[in-house]
Amino acid sequence: MPTTASQNVAFFPSVQFDADIIGKLSQSGPRYTSYPTADRFQPDFGYGNYLEAVAGLRMRGGRRPLSLYLHIPFCDTVCYYCGCNKIVTKDRSKAATYLSYLKQEIEMQARLFAGMNQIEQLHFGGGTPTYLSDRQMGELMAHLRHQFEFAPDDLGEYSIEIDPRTVSVERVHSLRAQGFNRISLGVQDFDPDVQKAVNRIQPEAETVAIIEAARAAGFRSVSIDLIYGLPLQSLATMEQTIAKVISASPDRIALYNYAHMPHLFKPQRRIHEAELPTAQVKLDMLALCIRRLCAAGYVYIGMDHFAKPTDELAIAQRQGRLHRNFQGYSTRAEAELISCGVSAISAVGATYCQNEKTLEAYYEKLDEGKLPIARGIKLSTDDLLRRIIIQMLMCNFELSIESIEQAYPIEFRSYFAPELAKLAALEADGLLSIEPAWLTVTPKGRLLIRNICMVFDRYLNAARDNAPQPLRYSKTI
Repeated sequence: MPTTASQNVAFFPSVQFDADIIGKLSQSGPRYTSYPTADRFQPDFGYGNYLEAVAGLRMRGGRRPLSLYLHIPFCDTVCYYCGCNKIVTKDRSKAATYLSYLKQEIEMQARLFAGMNQIEQLHFGGGTPTYLSDRQMGELMAHLRHQFEFAPDDLGEYSIEIDPRTVSVERVHSLRAQGFNRISLGVQDFDPDVQKAVNRIQPEAETVAIIEAARAAGFRSVSIDLIYGLPLQSLATMEQTIAKVISASPDRIALYNYAHMPHLFKPQRRIHEAELPTAQVKLDMLALCIRRLCAAGYVYIGMDHFAKPTDELAIAQRQGRLHRNFQGYSTRAEAELISCGVSAISAVGATYCQNEKTLEAYYEKLDEGKLPIARGIKLSTDDLLRRIIIQMLMCNFELSIESIEQAYPIEFRSYFAPELAKLAALEADGLLSIEPAWLTVTPKGRLLIRNICMVFDRYLNAARDNAPQPLRYSKTI
């Protein structure tokens, strides 16, 4: 029988599920793939500001690793739950046009970073990157290697998101030959009725065959994405799905909470709200998944992520090298992030910037000979300080106060007196301990790490204190 969260406290290695505390504190909040968050970016940050950031890196000298992200926005069909920036079309000529502009942007970025850096991390996201044909993908990878220097395969982390419905076993082997060594599969749920409700029919055998092909092809890591809270999901169906996932034995698992926001994402309007599980059932499903995954030997990395102890993600966390960026948790903490493609977000120096979100605006900027930057932000000293605090808490679940005071000219308890007062309430709830030298998140607090980090978010708290406004965030749990 499925285990429910009616037993309020359930213990797992490194994480503790407390249904009462989660019910009390769950609220809308950022996922902190950046700080400041993307909704704080401003349109007055443009191409010139980005050039200044890159010039600043060059002036400081030395070589730093690069992380490169490419956004492929196209999909064959729409999945009703999806909130990604995507273009659903069967007109393959659109992808050909897009690729010509994407290659142009890649060339511009390569010229800016010439001689400075080496690509150690590559990630293709979407949309559906495997919407591109095998030939198109091969040509794009060859173009990247012509423009950038890449670390050897055994040192670099080169990943791609795939829709198992769009690839064959032969295509998986081709992706490995093209240079990818990590692969992420969108699964979401194995139950046929749930799949039908979200317009993503994906037989289990088809998915398992792709996982087996990835292993046979020599991929170093296989990751699976799941979602809880979808229409028609129940404890029984979720237990069956998680059992099948554990049997497939992926190296990493991302378990996302479905955020139903049809006012923001039009495809979600096709989901029948009456078919969505209740908040209590969602909590029960989360508890079930955590219990089953931890019992199967997976390590709770943080937020939505689990990994085998031998996976590089778990190793990086143990060694204090874990980082968080727009693709989630990362093993390359010191890498500058260059992102190409429509809506993609870069993190270079003390700046963030996002590309234009529509194809028309993206193409127009590139036709003008400019990088297609639509907005961004230059981080202040306070932003940098709060960013490192949020990063440390999100990745390591602890913060050395002394290390912050050594890196920044502040007295921590004085500078963050209002934040410490708010943290005291969370300490009373058992989410963290506040000591003279350390802030330490407890196993109970790890599931609510977003709540803890929100205390340090100056922009978020200023908005709430001065003028309450509708926020575009999912629930923290």
